[in-house]
Amino acid sequence: MESVQARNNDEQQILQLYEQMYQAMIDKDSLLLEKIHDDTFVLIHMTGMRQSKQQYIAAIADGTLNYYAAKTILTNIRVEDDLAEMTGRSQVTAAVFGGGIHTWPLQLVLKLIRRPEGWKFYEAQASTY
Repeated sequence: MESVQARNNDEQQILQLYEQMYQAMIDKDSLLLEKIHDDTFVLIHMTGMRQSKQQYIAAIADGTLNYYAAKTILTNIRVEDDLAEMTGRSQVTAAVFGGGIHTWPLQLVLKLIRRPEGWKFYEAQASTY
Protein backbone atom coordinates (compact mmCIF):
# COMPACT_ATOMS: atom_id res chain seq x y z
CA MET A 1 0.00 0.00 0.00
CA GLU A 2 1.31 3.42 -0.97
CA SER A 3 1.92 6.03 1.68
CA VAL A 4 0.06 9.34 1.53
CA GLN A 5 3.36 11.13 0.89
CA ALA A 6 4.24 8.83 -2.03
CA ARG A 7 0.74 9.27 -3.51
CA ASN A 8 0.98 13.06 -3.18
CA ASN A 9 4.40 12.96 -4.88
CA ASP A 10 2.94 10.88 -7.72
CA GLU A 11 0.07 13.33 -8.10
CA GLN A 12 2.50 16.27 -8.25
CA GLN A 13 4.58 14.48 -10.91
CA ILE A 14 1.46 13.73 -12.97
CA LEU A 15 0.19 17.32 -12.73
CA GLN A 16 3.62 18.56 -13.84
CA LEU A 17 3.54 16.11 -16.76
CA TYR A 18 0.10 17.44 -17.79
CA GLU A 19 1.45 20.99 -17.83
CA GLN A 20 4.57 19.88 -19.73
CA MET A 21 2.39 18.10 -22.28
CA TYR A 22 0.42 21.24 -23.12
CA GLN A 23 3.56 23.39 -23.28
CA ALA A 24 5.20 20.83 -25.58
CA MET A 25 2.08 20.87 -27.79
CA ILE A 26 2.23 24.68 -27.97
CA ASP A 27 6.00 24.66 -28.63
CA LYS A 28 5.75 21.75 -31.10
CA ASP A 29 8.42 20.05 -28.99
CA SER A 30 8.41 16.58 -30.54
CA LEU A 31 11.28 15.35 -28.35
CA LEU A 32 9.44 16.13 -25.11
CA LEU A 33 6.18 14.70 -26.48
CA GLU A 34 8.09 11.54 -27.41
CA LYS A 35 9.51 11.31 -23.89
CA ILE A 36 6.29 11.78 -21.90
CA HIS A 37 4.05 9.51 -24.00
CA ASP A 38 4.41 5.75 -23.78
CA ASP A 39 5.06 3.89 -27.05
CA THR A 40 1.58 2.35 -26.66
CA PHE A 41 -0.08 5.80 -26.48
CA VAL A 42 -3.34 6.40 -28.31
CA LEU A 43 -5.30 9.66 -28.54
CA ILE A 44 -9.05 9.31 -28.96
CA HIS A 45 -10.42 12.54 -30.44
CA MET A 46 -13.92 13.89 -29.78
CA THR A 47 -14.96 12.47 -33.14
CA GLY A 48 -13.83 8.99 -32.12
CA MET A 49 -10.81 9.13 -34.43
CA ARG A 50 -7.82 7.35 -32.92
CA GLN A 51 -4.21 8.42 -33.37
CA SER A 52 -1.13 6.47 -32.34
CA LYS A 53 1.73 8.23 -30.59
CA GLN A 54 3.60 8.61 -33.88
CA GLN A 55 0.53 9.97 -35.74
CA TYR A 56 -0.29 12.39 -32.90
CA ILE A 57 3.24 13.82 -32.66
CA ALA A 58 3.50 14.07 -36.46
CA ALA A 59 0.16 15.96 -36.61
CA ILE A 60 1.49 18.51 -34.10
CA ALA A 61 4.82 18.82 -35.91
CA ASP A 62 3.26 19.28 -39.38
CA GLY A 63 0.61 21.80 -38.26
CA THR A 64 -2.45 19.56 -38.56
CA LEU A 65 -2.89 20.20 -34.83
CA ASN A 66 -1.84 23.72 -33.79
CA TYR A 67 -2.00 24.69 -30.12
CA TYR A 68 -1.56 28.29 -28.96
CA ALA A 69 -2.54 28.38 -25.29
CA ALA A 70 -3.88 26.16 -22.52
CA LYS A 71 -5.14 27.28 -19.14
CA THR A 72 -5.77 24.56 -16.58
CA ILE A 73 -9.18 24.90 -14.91
CA LEU A 74 -9.55 21.68 -12.92
CA THR A 75 -7.68 18.43 -12.41
CA ASN A 76 -8.52 15.20 -10.66
CA ILE A 77 -5.84 12.52 -10.24
CA ARG A 78 -6.24 8.98 -8.99
CA VAL A 79 -3.20 6.75 -8.46
CA GLU A 80 -3.30 3.03 -7.86
CA ASP A 81 0.08 1.29 -7.75
CA ASP A 82 1.74 1.74 -11.17
CA LEU A 83 -1.36 3.04 -12.94
CA ALA A 84 -3.05 6.42 -12.74
CA GLU A 85 -5.95 8.28 -14.28
CA MET A 86 -6.17 12.02 -14.56
CA THR A 87 -9.07 14.13 -15.71
CA GLY A 88 -7.91 17.55 -16.78
CA ARG A 89 -10.16 20.41 -17.81
CA SER A 90 -8.50 23.29 -19.61
CA GLN A 91 -9.39 26.22 -21.82
CA VAL A 92 -7.42 25.38 -24.94
CA THR A 93 -6.83 27.73 -27.87
CA ALA A 94 -6.08 25.78 -31.03
CA ALA A 95 -6.60 25.45 -34.76
CA VAL A 96 -7.02 21.83 -35.77
CA PHE A 97 -7.57 19.95 -39.03
CA GLY A 98 -7.55 23.14 -41.12
CA GLY A 99 -10.10 25.03 -39.02
CA GLY A 100 -9.74 28.50 -37.58
CA ILE A 101 -8.38 29.40 -34.18
CA HIS A 102 -10.89 28.76 -31.39
CA THR A 103 -10.84 28.35 -27.62
CA TRP A 104 -12.49 25.17 -26.38
CA PRO A 105 -13.38 23.90 -22.93
CA LEU A 106 -11.36 20.69 -23.45
CA GLN A 107 -11.45 17.74 -21.11
CA LEU A 108 -8.83 15.02 -21.36
CA VAL A 109 -9.18 11.75 -19.50
CA LEU A 110 -5.59 10.58 -19.38
CA LYS A 111 -4.35 7.15 -18.40
CA LEU A 112 -0.79 6.81 -17.19
CA ILE A 113 1.63 4.02 -16.41
CA ARG A 114 4.70 4.18 -14.21
CA ARG A 115 7.78 3.15 -16.18
CA PRO A 116 11.34 2.91 -14.76
CA GLU A 117 12.01 6.42 -16.14
CA GLY A 118 8.79 7.86 -14.66
CA TRP A 119 5.10 8.35 -15.41
CA LYS A 120 3.99 8.27 -19.06
CA PHE A 121 0.67 8.84 -20.78
CA TYR A 122 -0.66 5.75 -22.57
CA GLU A 123 -4.17 6.95 -23.45
CA ALA A 124 -5.97 10.26 -23.81
CA GLN A 125 -9.67 10.65 -24.51
CA ALA A 126 -10.76 14.15 -25.52
CA SER A 127 -14.17 15.74 -25.07
CA THR A 128 -15.61 19.11 -24.19
CA TYR A 129 -17.08 19.94 -20.81
